[in-house]
Formats: sequence, structure tokens, C-alpha cells
Amino acid sequence: MNLSRLLKYSSIPFTLVFLFSCSIKSTGTKYVDLVNPLIGTAPSTTISALQHGEDEKENNAQVVPYVTVPFGMTNWTPQTKVTETKCIAPYYYTDKTISGFRGSHWLSGSCVQDYGSMTIMPISGKLKCQADERASHFSHDSEKTTPYNYNVNLADYHIEVNMTATKRCGLFQFTFENSGEAHIIINPNSDEAEGFIQINADKNEIVGYNPVHKIYQGWGEKAGFSGYFVVQLSKKSNQFGVFQNEKILDGKTQLKNLENIGAYISFMVAKGETIEAKIGTSFTSIEQARKNLEAETTGLDFAQAKEDLKNTWEKLLSKVEVEGTNKDEKVKFYTAMYHSYLQPRTFNDFDGTYVSFDGAKQLMNSGNQDYFTDFSMWDIYRSSLPLFNLLTPKVNGQMMHSLFSMAEQGGWMPIFPCWNSYTSAMIGDHAIAAIADAYVKNNIDISDKEYAFLLKNAFQSPDNHTDYVNGKGRRALESYLKYGYVPLEDEVKESFHKGEQVSRTLEYAFDDFALSQIAAKRGDALNAGILKKRALNYVNVYSVADSCVRGRFADGTFTKNFDKFIRKPYITEGTPYQYTWYVPQDIKGLMKLMGGENGFNDNLDRFHAAKQYWHGNEPGHQIPFLYNYSGQPWKTQELVTSIMQTEYSNAVGGLSGNDDAGQMSAWYVFAALGFYPVAPSCAPCGEAGGSAGPAAGPFRAGRCAPGSAAGRPRSGSRRGRP
Repeated sequence: MNLSRLLKYSSIPFTLVFLFSCSIKSTGTKYVDLVNPLIGTAPSTTISALQHGEDEKENNAQVVPYVTVPFGMTNWTPQTKVTETKCIAPYYYTDKTISGFRGSHWLSGSCVQDYGSMTIMPISGKLKCQADERASHFSHDSEKTTPYNYNVNLADYHIEVNMTATKRCGLFQFTFENSGEAHIIINPNSDEAEGFIQINADKNEIVGYNPVHKIYQGWGEKAGFSGYFVVQLSKKSNQFGVFQNEKILDGKTQLKNLENIGAYISFMVAKGETIEAKIGTSFTSIEQARKNLEAETTGLDFAQAKEDLKNTWEKLLSKVEVEGTNKDEKVKFYTAMYHSYLQPRTFNDFDGTYVSFDGAKQLMNSGNQDYFTDFSMWDIYRSSLPLFNLLTPKVNGQMMHSLFSMAEQGGWMPIFPCWNSYTSAMIGDHAIAAIADAYVKNNIDISDKEYAFLLKNAFQSPDNHTDYVNGKGRRALESYLKYGYVPLEDEVKESFHKGEQVSRTLEYAFDDFALSQIAAKRGDALNAGILKKRALNYVNVYSVADSCVRGRFADGTFTKNFDKFIRKPYITEGTPYQYTWYVPQDIKGLMKLMGGENGFNDNLDRFHAAKQYWHGNEPGHQIPFLYNYSGQPWKTQELVTSIMQTEYSNAVGGLSGNDDAGQMSAWYVFAALGFYPVAPSCAPCGEAGGSAGPAAGPFRAGRCAPGSAAGRPRSGSRRGRP
């Protein structure tokens, strides 16, 4: 797509320049202070959310105003919701009170649940330990949010709170405006009547842990590890105790495995006095949390920690320079970059220690690189990971090797690894697509052993049914290999998302294509051929009579009483019409099924006229770019510009649907740059949809790169030529 054409439609007076040097020196804070972490923390006001969302959770981007290092182990946020319950984020803009400040592992923009979290809360006056009782009103007018510092005044207590972070630690300043009695309260946030809290008065520490429970596989089953923490305060006190529900135990030092436990330390403070807290976290042990705290904060005061984090974000954000005078558009762009870089999560300690994948049965060490988990893989392989390939390829390479480490420790490539565990969440086998995208761009090497794990996922199912139930291997692979599609008779019961047979077929076909790219580059002609043929399996669920995908039985017949505009159980989170366009690996083939370019364009026109496009859900994110392949690129330019203007804003409701670990935001980043990875894993200038991949060196948006979807308008196009 020609960015000058896009800017003509959007009236966005800025251009973008890629700066790939890792030694960029920041001059001030030109970019980081344009980020507004509150965008997306309220119910969405965008067109797609209002039209397609079914409830408030779907209409909320589910992001929180994290203070964190990019990909930080623990992210720090004000807490307006106490629970770790599924689909409830720690913070919502519409809430009126703050009950603490949470060291969170909430998967940004998701509908999973927080895990292994802890909370710290300062109050003044009478001791009140219960979260609902102690919660303080606050005003958004006094709330200052940036990626490197959160500042708020707790109105009920006249306490000013400042919060910043390192990769594994949180640092706090609590400034008491009035003299008198004050308290600091700590909770391990277990919803399972578990956890541990202990006061070590001699060390001026409060330590604890919160056991992790997973969903998607096991529904509450233990993950085998905990979120551990060590809190160190700048002021000593001999007034302390623990509590369980309303029961306060003065002078007692510890509690374990009871409902709603916590600890408190009390002080007499002078007017204007500041008490500081440093919190180390770990997924390995309390001792490792203490070591992380020592390694990252010894000799580090709050002001320097804040400045260091500010510079970290500035260096990252400055990799793309937005020029122009429209501040609102810059805020949207750099906030989208910030949201894109929150997950996956660093899992290892400062010294490389981490608990092993799939059960935490032993201690591992990642050496001189980080080990990551919490891959919302069904979402982020589309735009987020390709963005990391483009801007931060070294870190993305570490993420891909983390996936291989999971396979080595658990025996299978993961499908959707969260809680450092296997899950069968969502559909597809997109670790393959993510790895392929990095591999064809020469960002990683793949050993023979690692390649064997990729083939194993594509060709085998676990012999042990328990392994299959626990999330290992592709769901319904045997049916897929037998029929060339997943028939409706296979209900895919051993999965969080049951059924969804047509969507699985389409996404497996793309994953097969992605793996064929790896095989071809490795010189494995046999498997490359087999997989490239399997990449055409989408044809088996396409109904020519309907110009649409449709549920199909094992005998080859399609479903009766078909309406492509209505959600079906064999489609993932959408309608058959919406999923019809998910053939990024063979757009020419899909075009042929629809009768050529004219039929394809007419069908795509009808799709948009029927308002079927839903930007709030990922499977359609490539759809606006498809006109680039059918001779009408100006329609892509108009659509993309409209989506950028109507589905994103600077309001607190300015994100459309769940941000899903940054995927929604990464889409905006690519769209603003002027190209999009329609088919991640496609080698540049290949036969398929193409992948974002500008040439090495400085790159000005508007000069489309070889292999990018936006950069290949067809000859004879009437408008939008480069």
C-alpha cells in the first residue's frame, strides 16, 4: 500500500521512519510521554465492539495501565478488582476505588485470569485489612499514567503513591500528607484459599507466595509453581501482624493455606513523610525473589529506577520515528507500540533459573538469554511476533527458542503456552507459524532436533490419551489427516474450544504451509511437498455454491439450512463468511474458487457491504489488505484508513475488543507503517500472501518492501500505484 495514498485519505500529517540501530541515544523523552496506558481500560466505543461484542468483557480491551519493562516478569498496576477470576482484569477505568497496587501476571488484553499475583496497599488512620473495606476513592484527574511511572492520590487517606519497575521488581513511594497512624498491607491474592505470608521483622521484610492455577486444561488444576515475592520497606516497625478474613492477629508472623490471608505493618508517620517499598518477584522461590531484588535494585533509588525505565521505553519506541504535528495520531501510534510489547512474559530469574515447563518438576537455566512464556499464540502470530521480528529480532529469537525449550522439556511443541504449561486454548498450531516467520527472515537457526519437534506436531498425535487431554499435539489431527478436513462428526471434545471444525481446517492448512516453508529452506523436499499439498486443504471446506466455507460431514456432504451471516459451532468466534477469507497462504487459489479477480472482488464487496468485517477479532485482520491481490489496492487503502480512524482512538474506550496480548495494537502499528504481514512465515516475494519485511537499513514508510502485502499492487490498477 502506498502510504502517501493512505495519508491522503486519513489526513494524518505524519510520516514514519524505521531506525534499526540498537545504539540509538535518546535525546529527552520524545516518544514515551506520548503513550497513554489508559487507552483500552474502559468499555470500547468503537463500531466493531458495539456491533459484534456480546457483553462488556468482549467490549473491553482488557488492558490495564501497566508500569513495566517490555516483556517484564511482573507488571505493576493499580488494583480496582481483587479477584484472580477468569476474564476479570485487575483494573477498570469505570471503577471508583483502588484497593491496592498489584504485582500482576495478567495476560494483557485477555480473557484468562491473573495468577501468582500479590498486592500492596498503604492506608492511614484505623487499620482496615479487607480489600473492600480499605479501598480508597481516587480521581482520574489526579491519576498520572506512563509506562515508567504511575502516580495517584488515595483521596480517603491523603496518600500520594508513585510506582515504577525493573524487569522483576516493583518500587514504590508512599507519601503521607498527614501525620499519625499508618499501615502497609500485603496480600498473596489466592482465590483458592492457598498461599503463604510471613513477616521477618529482623530483616524488615514481608515474604510470601501465591500458588498458580491454570485454566484451559484442568480448570483450576495446579500449575506446579507459585508467584513468590519479597517486600522490603525503608522504615522499620515492631507493630505488625497477620490477618485472615476479618480476624486480625496482632504480633503473629505468618499464615498459610487459608482464605484471604495477608500481613500488615504499622507506623507513626510525620506529615509529608515518605515510606518506600521494594518488591522482588520470582516463579522459582522466595530466595530467588530476594536474589532478583538484590540484583536489580541494590543501590538503585526510586528516581533512578524511574529514569532507567523511562529510557528503556524511549529506546524501544524510538525505533520508529513519527514525524508531523498531529499529536493525537502520535499518541495512538506509540500507545499501540507500548501495548504490543507487554507480552510474552520473561519467566526466568536474574541468574537464568526457572522451573521447567509442564509441571515445574525441575530447575532449568536459560543461560545468557531469557526464557519466555504466556504466548497468546492464536492471536500474536499474526502481527505481534512479526513486529518483534522487524523491530527487536534478537528478543524474538529468544522467544522462539523458548518454544523449543518447552518442546524439549514436555515432548511436544506447545499450542498456546500459558502458566508455563500446555493448554489447548483456541485452535491451530501456530507456534509453527511463528517459528517459520523468524526462520525465513534469518532471525533464528533450527537444529535437526528442533525441526523434528515441528514435524511431530504436524504428523503425529500422542499415544498417551492423558497427554492429549492435557494439551499436547494438534486437536483432531487424525481426522484432519484422514479426510483432508475436520468433519463435523469429530466434536473435538478434548479441547477448551470444542467443535470449530471448519476453522481448525483452515488454520491447520496455513500452519502446514508455514512448515513447508521451513522444510523447503532446509532442503527437505519430501516434507515440503507433502505440507504444501496439505496447505490446500481449505478447498475441502469451501462451498462453491455459497462462495463461502461451510461445515462438512465425513461423507462429503455439507450442512443443511446454511446461513453464512450467522455464527456457527464449527466456526471459531464468528460467522462462516468471516472465516472464508482466512486463506493467507493461497489467495490466488481462493480467488480462482470465487471465479477470478472479479468474482473475488464482488464477493469481498458484498462482505463489507453486509458489515461482516469485525475488527475486534483476529481471524479477519488480514481481510482489509486482500484487495491488494485482486487489482483494487485503493479499496485496501480506504478500508485500512477507515479502520484506523474508527476502531482506534485516544479515548479510554479506544480499542476494539480484547487487545489479546497486543495483537490488536500491533495491527495498528503495521497499518500505520503502510504494510501488513498477511501470511507470516511466507518467504519474501513468495507465491502466498507475503509477509511484512522491509529491506535492511533505514526504511521510510511509503516505500513498500518486497514481499509485503501492501507493496504489490497489480498491474493495471486504476489508483494507488506506488
